[in-house]
Amino acid sequence: MTESNAYADSYYRATAVGVRDYPSLEGDRQADVCVIGGGFTGLSAALNLAELGLDVVLLEAERIGFGASGRCGGLVGSGQRKDVLETEQLFGVERSRQLWDFAEDAKKEIRERVEKHEIACDLARGQLVGVHKKSYLSWPQEMSDTLSERYSYPFCAALSAEETRERVAAEGYLAGLYDSEALTLHPLNFALGLARAAAEAGVRIYEESRVNHYSESDPAKVETDNGTVSASFVVLACNGYLGKLEPRVAGKIMPINNFMIATEPLGETRARQLINGRFGVHDTRFVVNYYRLSDDHRLLFGGGENYRPGFPRDIIKFVRPYMLTLFPQLKDVAIEYGWGGTLSVTVNRLPHFGRLPPNVFFAQGYSGHGISTAVFAGKVIAEAINGTASRFDVLAELPIHTFPGGTLLRYPGMVLGMLYYSLKDRF
Repeated sequence: MTESNAYADSYYRATAVGVRDYPSLEGDRQADVCVIGGGFTGLSAALNLAELGLDVVLLEAERIGFGASGRCGGLVGSGQRKDVLETEQLFGVERSRQLWDFAEDAKKEIRERVEKHEIACDLARGQLVGVHKKSYLSWPQEMSDTLSERYSYPFCAALSAEETRERVAAEGYLAGLYDSEALTLHPLNFALGLARAAAEAGVRIYEESRVNHYSESDPAKVETDNGTVSASFVVLACNGYLGKLEPRVAGKIMPINNFMIATEPLGETRARQLINGRFGVHDTRFVVNYYRLSDDHRLLFGGGENYRPGFPRDIIKFVRPYMLTLFPQLKDVAIEYGWGGTLSVTVNRLPHFGRLPPNVFFAQGYSGHGISTAVFAGKVIAEAINGTASRFDVLAELPIHTFPGGTLLRYPGMVLGMLYYSLKDRF
């Protein structure tokens, strides 16, 4: 990242509610748990740990919600990153249902946190998946039937091309799947609300406190430029911003950059002509397009990604063609914001949970399904530290492969792989 410690110049920053400055760490502290990272994983872990009665310090290298947690599309899908048809093939129906139930608990956690802490994050319901290839045409009905019959989830409906077009005036969708119980939210405001709740619960939050090193000892000694934290447990919640901090898990994830734009306000009538509701939308492309309407009737659109450190010089110019491919009727519309963020993916797109001896818990590699998975990760990490690790252990048992060549060769390998899938998307 080449940015300063200020927030990215995004639509989310322009509409942020409750931005608060937290001090940087100076001097030595002691705690039961030191959480490294002020995104959804770290904030959720810190808040849940504090509610369990533990003394928690949270260290954030930049600002709360500075990373992908404060920059993402704001779509909270049901289930895992891989759908239930895939998880049934991989793990069988019983384990697939368990993973589905975890994801439902994650959505419940989000809804309850918003209500309990009165977080003004524009929470809304609904998500539509647009099908872009003929070979996927049977998928919406199969998903809807499977979820209703085996997962007690009657909230998905398969849509024809005409029904999809009535909801979303995007070019090229051959069918759709609508999930009325998925969610959308303003991600930065949700992160800021979690931070406020954590601070009120007693968490000591320090911003601009980058962790340079922590010892493999009990207690661990966590070091920043100007201070240290001695803690019985460490929660590693850095995800795409892990860098070289923890080589033992760095090779399991690939940091990639996603980009978003926000149009000028369209007015309610024109906005509803694009998307007939406040639900989120994404498509079945491997390099996914994702979008929704904002509270002030803008189109918030995510499209395109790159696989190297650094962002394009002109993000608006980079993303706008993706938007116009789906919405050519917006060619006259000004784009007022363009921004990017770094997430991480795993080889098989399953999240990576685990422990590192002697006392480190981590979760990462959410692969574009990060809001619900990260919030749930923080909750189950807190449970595990408090002595109840059953749910954490299920997720820690998911098979995660190291990228071929580790951290040295993962980028060129990823570029070749994504080129292949981009060609499949087109043809």
